[in-house]
Amino acid sequence: MNEHRCDVLIVGAGPAGLGAAARLRERGVSRVLVVDREAEAGGVPRHCHHSPFGMREFGRILTGRGYARRLAERAIVAGAEIRLRTSVVSIDRDEDLSVLVTGDDGPALIRAFRIMLATGGREMPRAARLISGERPLGVINTGALQAMPPQLAAFRRPLILGTELVALSALLTCRGRGMRPVMMVEETPYPLVRPAFMALPRLLGVPVRYGARVLDIRGRPRVEAVTLGFPDGSAEDIACDGVVFAGRFTPESALARIAGLDVDAGTGGPVIDQFGRCSDPRIFAAGNVLRPVETAGWCWAEGGQIAGFMAQELAGGLPPPGREVAVHRGAGVAYAVPQRLVPGEGGLDSLQLRVERPVRGLSVAAGSTILARVGGTAMPARRIALPLPSGVTESLTVQTGPSA
Repeated sequence: MNEHRCDVLIVGAGPAGLGAAARLRERGVSRVLVVDREAEAGGVPRHCHHSPFGMREFGRILTGRGYARRLAERAIVAGAEIRLRTSVVSIDRDEDLSVLVTGDDGPALIRAFRIMLATGGREMPRAARLISGERPLGVINTGALQAMPPQLAAFRRPLILGTELVALSALLTCRGRGMRPVMMVEETPYPLVRPAFMALPRLLGVPVRYGARVLDIRGRPRVEAVTLGFPDGSAEDIACDGVVFAGRFTPESALARIAGLDVDAGTGGPVIDQFGRCSDPRIFAAGNVLRPVETAGWCWAEGGQIAGFMAQELAGGLPPPGREVAVHRGAGVAYAVPQRLVPGEGGLDSLQLRVERPVRGLSVAAGSTILARVGGTAMPARRIALPLPSGVTESLTVQTGPSA
């Protein structure tokens, strides 16, 4: 079996992994290897033929494909190596970090001083949403829609289920390929993106129904109609020839589980400290493997920031692990990242939160002392970032409600 060595192995060639690879090389880390099971680097954006991507990273507006290509080029120019069509089979965490991979050349063993998990997330499929009905052609998620060659049309008049950013991406993809969505449907009584973003379906003439859920999908051999149910018990049939399930992401955390790392019940991703270190401090994580779900630009920036901490750690410059304090979630808080803190200075400057339902006010407290707070109404599936206090020596609690 072939054997390779590197200083840092990055698993995942999406925005977080590519951003991390470029930053590590810029910080003087010699041997940086990125592996990805796909045939092309760039992660999810490489399937997006629409804009806007790239303003934060390149100072210009790019399509998703152009953005993905530029990220990969930047990492390669910096001196990182990218191996595609390479899947990680296992991570051995004994004395050395040994990673078994397989690809076109067969199995190989990679020995690394440090590993970054940047495996991203995946959309929830129909089966996991427990939506009944027939199994006709034309039921797909956004990833499958965007991965199709532009000249192919899965349908002409689909219904889009969801109002996350990825649902708007699906809408743009459909319109760019000559499809005319009949409706966007959201189970909650409010959009999951900020209300201003919902100007897009209005401008495109696509109606949006809130507080509706899919009861049934019918059609043979293709989708012919969807039955929507409403809180008052009423139902309505919507004629369409396809259904796009958009959003409801979950972290792609299988490798973290295989490696025996601690996984957070709230996020579904690996537990980290404020430097991105997992429960095995030799393994770091960044991007949407940490939580569902952030934008490509956010993941790119986070990958670069945590890569900077990795470079510090390799040079012996981070506070040692082992004296962590916990970050607890109060009622109504879906998750908080990072989940533990090492006493000392530096690290991520914000605590990333999501709430389970609309709540008024959020705060971070150490005992009875409020360290940070934010007013207004916090909504589910929208980014919330509170300043992360430095030098913390006791556990923190994120709490909701008027007392915040």
